Amino acid sequence: MHLNPIERSDHSLLNLPATLGFELEDGIGILRLTRAEKRNALDNATILGLHRFFANPPDGVKVVIIDGEGEHFSAGLDLSATQELSATEGVGHSMMWHEAFRHIQFGRVPVISVLHGAVIGGGLELAASTHIRIAEASSFYALPEGQRGIFVGGGGSVRIPRLIGVARMMDMMLTGRVYDAEAGHAIGLSQYLVGRGEGMPKALELARKIAGNAPMTNFAVMHALPRIAESSPESGYMMEAMISSIAQADIEAKTRIRDFLEKRAGKVAK
Repeated sequence: MHLNPIERSDHSLLNLPATLGFELEDGIGILRLTRAEKRNALDNATILGLHRFFANPPDGVKVVIIDGEGEHFSAGLDLSATQELSATEGVGHSMMWHEAFRHIQFGRVPVISVLHGAVIGGGLELAASTHIRIAEASSFYALPEGQRGIFVGGGGSVRIPRLIGVARMMDMMLTGRVYDAEAGHAIGLSQYLVGRGEGMPKALELARKIAGNAPMTNFAVMHALPRIAESSPESGYMMEAMISSIAQADIEAKTRIRDFLEKRAGKVAK
């Protein structure tokens, strides 16, 4: 499936920088990092563009796929953006990334990332903010901040340990350890591992499934599930009961349950 780019006039209305491209068809949007010559390093314009896009996605978008143009997903922070920052300015810069990635993780639509080549530093932080990560065989992961005299600043110290554990992240930052696609998948950096060039077809397949879900269910999975998982058991049980009752009371949910009971809905299949 090849998506058609939206008209240039519409693209300008999205207020995207030249470092981001967008395509939309049948409710599935592809947001592409377009700095291939810089291995899709993330500069200020790109981060602000991500913030604007996910804070107010275009009408009709049900799922977004983030991809990187060229051989790499993203080699991370464009260091030229922070080289001259004072400590105070650095805090503001980091918080800018936090806000952008918060709108991805806790935004309006589920987000899938297609990983290939370098998924390094800020690129890994971006991937960690997405809900589903598909890694192609060419993917490799690193957090080289320790060797560069800096520290993660895009939410990585919060999100990445939840995926792989504190000890593994500490090892990556202290030693510069690099994980290849298979090893990264084994420790939890991706949910799907596919061959070269197979990431986008897999992402589109999953996006179609997600787009077919009830919107309330998608919202609950994105917003409630992570908070329930991090709460105390008793608080989690109560929140689950509340969210479950709200989802089940939705008109679309009632219709889907009725279709299932009356054998008009498909069954779970491998």
